[in-house]
Amino acid sequence: MMKHEAPQSLSNDLNRIEAETRQTFFAHITPETMQVLLDNLGMTDWHGFAESWERLGMDLYMADGGRYRRRRYASFALSDDTITRKKHQPHYQSRDYNALNGGIERWFEPIEDAIADHPVMHAVLSLVHRLAVDLTSNDQRPDTWHAEVHQFRIEAQPGKLGQPTPEGRHRDGVDWVLVLMVRRENVNSGETTIYDLQGREIGGFTLSAPMDAAFVNDNQAYHGVTPIHPVDNNKPAFRDVLVVTLRHQ
Repeated sequence: MMKHEAPQSLSNDLNRIEAETRQTFFAHITPETMQVLLDNLGMTDWHGFAESWERLGMDLYMADGGRYRRRRYASFALSDDTITRKKHQPHYQSRDYNALNGGIERWFEPIEDAIADHPVMHAVLSLVHRLAVDLTSNDQRPDTWHAEVHQFRIEAQPGKLGQPTPEGRHRDGVDWVLVLMVRRENVNSGETTIYDLQGREIGGFTLSAPMDAAFVNDNQAYHGVTPIHPVDNNKPAFRDVLVVTLRHQ
């Protein structure tokens, strides 16, 4: 991971995202802003990165019996100077955070090496690391963050809704969450809603275009996404996102 000296306009964008997150516990980042930030961090070949969503494996751990979610998974160690992929490991959430699928180790297909090392992936991880460092107090800031990365494709079929968050309104049991839209194809809904710890709605939006993103303080907010359904029942319908979570080692 490289430390970049950001031009003033980029510093303004980062400051705005961080100020919004401090005030409301989340920030909705527009595609235009996200592209500028990621370009500055070395992003190239978005198309090649996005195309890898065509090669995700089926999530076979859905306790609701659904077969509407495809995914790949990887974990990383992030510091000021390095992005290091960790040995492949299971994804685990306690039932306190995921009442539907928590409580077990879930082994997903690993993110492909070329995608884990891709300039888009490294730019995204660098950005999330920068935000996490800036927003975490000195006494709480680790030297190394544990990052988990999920490639998700949620599919919708006629009469069968796709569930981006089948566990409902939830927290992920981490410190910071970034959800990055990669592609929406032939779907309606998929609206993101953010709630405070008392369950009051504090924001809502729909991630609709590539690089549209949400950044969330997972210690202070719940989030959820409404089910998706096809616009045209005769065509494939899906929602592709990259989810990155950071927590203390």
